Amino acid sequence: MMYNDIVLDHFQNPRNVGVIEDATVVAKEASPSCGDTTEFFLKIDDNDVITDIKFRTFGCAAAIASASMSTELIKGKTVEEARKITNKMVVDSLGGLPAPKVHCSVLAEGVINKALDEYVANKNNN
Repeated sequence: MMYNDIVLDHFQNPRNVGVIEDATVVAKEASPSCGDTTEFFLKIDDNDVITDIKFRTFGCAAAIASASMSTELIKGKTVEEARKITNKMVVDSLGGLPAPKVHCSVLAEGVINKALDEYVANKNNN
């Protein structure tokens, strides 16, 4: 499978990889189609701004690149702005993914939305 230079760069030099020990919210999910697993750690301030985001992905190049690019697109955004980041935007920012690998960007979007949903639910309950 051929990947473009942007995807390869995000795979070989992923941005924001790691763990945030005092994360505001953490979400993890596995892809039902391939078993790749992605976990996001978000630090969100009192103004609902995502001040930091890290990830751990156990999966293929497209899964790692999708998670890496997602963090770049979301860091510094508000929760509301982050919700507007779609898997298509991630794919476009990566310069495209092979069709059989687009599900990796769907995984990243899904885990981030799961984290944002949990954040909003926790905030509304406090």
